[in-house]
Amino acid sequence: MGGTKDATGGGRRPVGIEPTDRFAPIGPMDEVRGLDPGRPGTPGLPGAALAAIEEAAPDLRAAIVASGRPTGVVTGDLVSYPYPTSFGLWRAARSPAPLLWLTARMLVVQWDEPVAARGRGRARAATRTRTLLWCPGDHEHASSTPVAVRLRNRSVVPDRFLQTPRGSVLGHLRALGIDPAEVDYVAFDHLQVRDVRRLLGTTRPAPDLGAPDAPLEGWLPNATLVTSAREWQELRQLHPLQVPWYQPETFRDLDPSRIALVAGDVELGPGVVLVSAPGHTAGSVSLALNTDEGVWVSSSNGVAAEAYAPRASRIPGLRRFAVDWSQEVVLNGNTPEFAAWHYDAMVLERSLADTTPDAPFPRCFPVAELTASRLAPGLAPTFTHGAVTSGTVRGRLDGGTAAVA
Repeated sequence: MGGTKDATGGGRRPVGIEPTDRFAPIGPMDEVRGLDPGRPGTPGLPGAALAAIEEAAPDLRAAIVASGRPTGVVTGDLVSYPYPTSFGLWRAARSPAPLLWLTARMLVVQWDEPVAARGRGRARAATRTRTLLWCPGDHEHASSTPVAVRLRNRSVVPDRFLQTPRGSVLGHLRALGIDPAEVDYVAFDHLQVRDVRRLLGTTRPAPDLGAPDAPLEGWLPNATLVTSAREWQELRQLHPLQVPWYQPETFRDLDPSRIALVAGDVELGPGVVLVSAPGHTAGSVSLALNTDEGVWVSSSNGVAAEAYAPRASRIPGLRRFAVDWSQEVVLNGNTPEFAAWHYDAMVLERSLADTTPDAPFPRCFPVAELTASRLAPGLAPTFTHGAVTSGTVRGRLDGGTAAVA
């Protein structure tokens, strides 16, 4: 995979890839998204798009529920780390603390998929288990995005005292008894700050990752990266507002046969749906899961449960912000270029998700969730989801169970 010369002369870009038809579209939202001003040739406005999304969301939710349920969902904590308050609780929090703390987590999702099988001369029903890792960040190795480097360089406290490791991708798979070769899909809500080379491997040497003379072997030898076609296209030609958050050079030496680009809302498996949710980035997606507890939706659009219900928040400033500015959500606003879309995406997520039984918060599960810290006074979350657990996750190795160490 040789890449394409960047228009600014800044090095090779990831190559163009055609969208896949591997996954079936689901729900009524594609027609609604004709109002999206980011789609070529459409004149829509954000207010009209929001109204249309709110009207169509119940039908999409019904389609997600009707598609079935995954056989298992389990959560694995990865790392707790600082993040600028002004980004995470966009203009709303009144705390003087410049940083809040987030805990990044991955989800392991499994479902059964029918396959054709033959036995004793006639066809018989059979299934195979599919395994998806949602947001399995390579947090064992610091991000080299410009913004991460800048924050580390400006901090007077060593990084090791700010970040708290909670687990690793391979460690969680090992605890579940899942062979890394069993993982079929890897997906992220967007590709900001991501470097997936350790997950998927490379087609060329990667000297910065300890493979100076040969291609890097990935942790997940059979996994396909699933991402939106718009996110991939954005990665190939970034706007200056987006440049600090991406590492496009890390995607140029991936095997294109192991990248599946999707458009619109698609069903990966029963009760496992990638929902198009542009806003945090132009190609953001959310993961919707129809579980035993109800529908969950996961993304980076908001950093806390109360970001989706700020009037119920006890964090100083959030309720006042929502009332004074007539806002229904609080954005994770590190990238402001699509703020209106971002708002609409969070309203869509809230409309799809069930509500927690013991608190007035939707089951919107942040990829990185607000976490209390003594270094962030006044920024402790009112309510924390902590995990998504449903059914049983199984692996071939060592009799693994759904418990994650």
